[in-house]
Amino acid sequence: MTTPVTDIGLPLALAIRIAVVTIAVLAGRRRRLTRRVAFVGAAVASMVTAATSVTVLYTGDAAHGAWLVHRASGLSLTYAVDGLSAWFLIVLSAIAIPVAIFSLGYVAHPHYERRSVFLGAAFNVLLGAVEMVFSANDAIAFLFAWELMTLATAALVVTEHEQRTHRRAAYLYLVMSHVGTGCLIAGFLMLAAGAGSTSFPALFGGSIPAGLAGDFLFALFLAGFGIKAGLVPLHVWLPEAHPAAPTSISALMSAVLIKSGIYGIFRVCAFGLGVPRLSWGVLIVALGALSAVLGVLYALMQHDLKRLLAYHSIENIGIILLGLGAGMMAMAYGRPDVAAVGVAASLYHVLNHAVFKGLLFLGAGSVALAAGTRQIEQLGGLLRRMPWTGFCFLIGAMAISGLPPFNGFASEWLTFQAFLFGFRGSTEPLVHFLFPLAGAVLALTTALAAACFVKAFGISFLALPRSTAAAGAHEAGPAMVAPQAFLAVMCVVLGLFPGSVTGALGRVLSSLPGLEVHPAMTHGALGMASGLASFDVVVPIVMTAALAGALALAMALTMGRGAVRRVPTWGCGGELTARTEYTATAFSKPLMMIFRAVYRPTREVEALAKVSPYFPQEVRYRAEIEPTFERYVYAPLLRAVMGTAKGMKVLQAGSLHAYLAYVIALVLTLVLFVWWRR
Repeated sequence: MTTPVTDIGLPLALAIRIAVVTIAVLAGRRRRLTRRVAFVGAAVASMVTAATSVTVLYTGDAAHGAWLVHRASGLSLTYAVDGLSAWFLIVLSAIAIPVAIFSLGYVAHPHYERRSVFLGAAFNVLLGAVEMVFSANDAIAFLFAWELMTLATAALVVTEHEQRTHRRAAYLYLVMSHVGTGCLIAGFLMLAAGAGSTSFPALFGGSIPAGLAGDFLFALFLAGFGIKAGLVPLHVWLPEAHPAAPTSISALMSAVLIKSGIYGIFRVCAFGLGVPRLSWGVLIVALGALSAVLGVLYALMQHDLKRLLAYHSIENIGIILLGLGAGMMAMAYGRPDVAAVGVAASLYHVLNHAVFKGLLFLGAGSVALAAGTRQIEQLGGLLRRMPWTGFCFLIGAMAISGLPPFNGFASEWLTFQAFLFGFRGSTEPLVHFLFPLAGAVLALTTALAAACFVKAFGISFLALPRSTAAAGAHEAGPAMVAPQAFLAVMCVVLGLFPGSVTGALGRVLSSLPGLEVHPAMTHGALGMASGLASFDVVVPIVMTAALAGALALAMALTMGRGAVRRVPTWGCGGELTARTEYTATAFSKPLMMIFRAVYRPTREVEALAKVSPYFPQEVRYRAEIEPTFERYVYAPLLRAVMGTAKGMKVLQAGSLHAYLAYVIALVLTLVLFVWWRR
């Protein structure tokens, strides 16, 4: 039985957003008022959504309703909030609220202040569209919200439309998104043809095509949702669009928008098309492993802070799919208990990635505003000038690297458990090969992520400033620092109290078919376990206490040996300056050489000398990695499409008789098709 909060929660949140957008547009000339109304209103609406979702999750009673009912045509846009929808809406709200508060200070900056009306209105439209995607209960409502979300995002990506690269990023995002939408429309039409309805209960509760038709249907939905999620090799839009958008929007895109693709894969591919086939789970694991490894490898070579974080979004989407793929494979071979661990790990990482990636993007935005650049090579020494931003960024960096006691460790540990017990509990040779390999890929990804954030934090925040702008940087205002502090605290809380999270996840898992939730997964608020063995319990707060004790003991032993002597750093007889510091390029070069088969790098060294080439005054070094997917996948595809389009121009003859002939031929073809189907 639903409560009044769940009955009116989502419509109330949508009404608040519509009112906020209207006020923001009408009060456009009063920019300060517009910002306050737009972003505070967005935070209030997200609080209402969060309250609705938490109520649904803890009562177990789904909320149902309709956004729009047109009685004359019978058209209705309905919504339903069950356990899975509630989880994703909680993730959305947990990020939308601090991002909205951050935007109050960020959009007030002179660079964005004149666009306050547009950013405030579009921000609310985007949040409302994502809420509708997560709660839609029929295909028409879902596709409407999906397209609204796509268009709002594209508009926000091209906020600085004066720059050609931003226009190109928005165009690329639109093209890829509409290809994905086409796949989703085709998939829903195939399901609706068999179910006779567009409502989700009828679509996913009816007869699902078997054999090759079922595989084709799965591939359509995976492609449609995979594009939005940034899944390799469908990721090419993501590293372009995320850096182009304003930072608050980049944080929302990385933390929440790409999760709409993950939500679709959960809702349709994993739990909407019947019991997953083993081949489907294998494909999800393979694509997840590919995305995780390539995402972090390409991130290591980036020196634009926001572009680096964008590639790490691809990496973490891969980690999420590793857990989900393990769960789908376990369901296929009849281990619902192992499947529950994999799905729980995946959903846990959905929340964790949203929190630490939102934190990192907000930190990157503060740095970019303070130093005037996102290039890591031009930063340095920011920890002294921006201590709060630097400390929060460090927490986010440790969380994304999977270090205890932060939240990234908890979800990645559960993913390892899914692979471990899935390997032990199956007799399938493919599982025995793939699960250890996927676990090794996850371990490699975690190590490379740690190396990448040693570079990102160390080069950006430590040592000496590498530019005048970095030397003059200063801490952001309270409106921008407070949301970062809130997300940093969440990184710690979600890592130290995993039992509370797995307890909530148990309610989500119980609402999904084919899963068997073991009560031993939760050990109070502080512990977590797979529930599949006697000695698999992890209590992060105990690990933290042990690490802190060991560190304190080491410091006591070291400090007790005598007075500490401080001397200047040895600089080979010369003076240490910013020019002698370790650079991001130098840090990445050894890894570039190790993985040269993946990067296929090109290097150019130029020595400039006035007197003799043996005494150069300047040496210029440039290294680039090959854009493999763009060059070998999308460029040939684009040439083929353009060539086909050029060849089809002959059909546009400009003759009325020719056009009538086309219509007659089409009608005859349709008649013959209908007759043949009879």
